[in-house]
Amino acid sequence: MEDSLMLGVEGVKKTILHGGTSDRPRFITGTKVTFHFRTRLCDDDRTVIDDSKKVGVPMEVVIGNMFKLDVWETLLMSMRIGEVAEFWCDVIHTGLYPMVAKSLRRIAEGKDPVDWHIHTCGMANMFAYHTLGYDDLDELQKEPQPLYFVLELLKVEQPSEYAREPWALSDEERLKAVPLLHGQGNKLFKMGRYQDAINKYKEAIICVKNVQTKEKAWDAPWLKLEKMAHTLTLNYCQCLLRMDEYYEVIEHTTDIINQHPGVMKAYFLRAKAHMEVWNEAEARQDFQKVLDLDPGMRKAVKKELQVLNMRMEEKREEDRQKYKGMF
Repeated sequence: MEDSLMLGVEGVKKTILHGGTSDRPRFITGTKVTFHFRTRLCDDDRTVIDDSKKVGVPMEVVIGNMFKLDVWETLLMSMRIGEVAEFWCDVIHTGLYPMVAKSLRRIAEGKDPVDWHIHTCGMANMFAYHTLGYDDLDELQKEPQPLYFVLELLKVEQPSEYAREPWALSDEERLKAVPLLHGQGNKLFKMGRYQDAINKYKEAIICVKNVQTKEKAWDAPWLKLEKMAHTLTLNYCQCLLRMDEYYEVIEHTTDIINQHPGVMKAYFLRAKAHMEVWNEAEARQDFQKVLDLDPGMRKAVKKELQVLNMRMEEKREEDRQKYKGMF
């Protein structure tokens, strides 16, 4: 059993729990690494907060693609196939873990793995976050602490040995892919193939967000990518409206509005979603905000308000008939 500070890596201590096979693999830019992980707190009980084996799906990273938690690349490159090792990592390496864990947990819960409101820059976190949705992760984000990572290296594939998915592309390749995916999504939307369009918009958003994590939050390049992501997300929401997924539309548009309250289309789509779920006051408020931001939308808003008035009158009549004679 090896128990030592990793050579040349500050704040990391490695303990080999099970030796691997053969020589250490070759790790170059583009190498895909598949592994299981378990994350423990540094308390007396070594409390487990995440475990990929319980989820049943191993983790994958591509070396050199600046994964949000870059220390994992360093740890994995010290391992052999089949090796299981425990790494103690100081807070200089664990600050971004709560956001990574949030994405992984959403996948495990069957939620949308495309978490398009995550930014890895600390300044973005201050502005964009109130909660990550998990109490233990909120606590870790407020007060970063050392963590134990138990990693099991399952497979190492060289760049020529696997088909590259959008998340495995270089930044240049991702940015080239975005307009193509956007165009394909728009075409599918016009054809009424909304789920296929959603898949294209998701791929494009993944590409944009992966590139955006390397930029400094709120600087010009970051804001340009943010605008691209918003356009794609709003197109995605248009598909959701056609698929009657109104509450998801409200969730995504609200996220955009909370961070960037001047995006008129977000208010318009949210108003339409509110209208479909009988949230009359919220719909009227959002339609008014649309007019405040863009008076040129007056004709479109007037048409939507006529529909809202008609739908609310129908609902009131339906309610009157339902409760008629009950009292």
